[in-house]
Amino acid sequence: MSRQPAKPHLATPEPSYLVGDLPEGIGDRDEPEPLVYTTTSPMPLIDPVTMSTTLIKGAPAQPAAPKAVVPAIPLLNTPLALPVSVVHQLVLAGLFVWRFEALVADPVSTLQIGLPVVAVIQTLYVTLCLPAAGSSGAKGSKKLRPGEKKKSDTREPKAFATAVISLVLALILTPVLHILFVLFGAPFLTHASHTFLCAAHIAVLAIYPIFYVRGSDPVPLQAVVSVSAPFDQTFGGFVGTVVGAWLGAVPIPLDWDREWQKWPVTIVAGAYVGYFVGSKLLGNVFYGKRWAVSEIKEE
Repeated sequence: MSRQPAKPHLATPEPSYLVGDLPEGIGDRDEPEPLVYTTTSPMPLIDPVTMSTTLIKGAPAQPAAPKAVVPAIPLLNTPLALPVSVVHQLVLAGLFVWRFEALVADPVSTLQIGLPVVAVIQTLYVTLCLPAAGSSGAKGSKKLRPGEKKKSDTREPKAFATAVISLVLALILTPVLHILFVLFGAPFLTHASHTFLCAAHIAVLAIYPIFYVRGSDPVPLQAVVSVSAPFDQTFGGFVGTVVGAWLGAVPIPLDWDREWQKWPVTIVAGAYVGYFVGSKLLGNVFYGKRWAVSEIKEE
């Protein structure tokens, strides 16, 4: 008996249904939930100018740079400094009293002869009693921490060379002082030699020591001119000389008919008396104090 070949088994296709005509029970099968895609709203555009302005406004303000501290200048820490400073005042005062009658009789000759003598006295004073500009003593005293040793500077400036340069700088300013005298009422067409020699004496008295201890640094010099530097013997002498010369002009126009009222006797007398009082009283009693506080306090 011959066998008939088997018919191939064909897969029965699943029936297709329309939506809503599903047979009962088919929709009850657990099917995975469809993926839901969410879209966010687009990011708004940012103006680069607005953004940079916001960043600048929000940034913390940078602290202002601290002002430089101008220290008071003490006397040298030597056995000669203090006694020489006292003798210096006595010698200047004695010289002024001794030559006062000659100053009244012949102001030009007396001031001309006395100027180099006063310059020598001031040079001995600054070199023996005061630290030169740029030295460790002229930078003010700094408190050392426990265990910290003071550093020695081998590049200390030469006192005599600094004194000569400072004297030259002070004398260069003499014409400037002469012009200031004229602006404040000094004779312009007459008594030119009187005014110039008076300005030279004030420059040697008040400005010469300032240049010696401060140098040409504009920061301390500006503090001296603006009367905001701390008091020491040099700055006290500067203030005393200026105030004394200004007060010395008061008796000149008075109707007293005194020989010593002529120009510039009272100006010179006021400058010397003011220098004595300022360098000793203001420089020692008010040492380190400031007339106009416009700088940060020294730590």
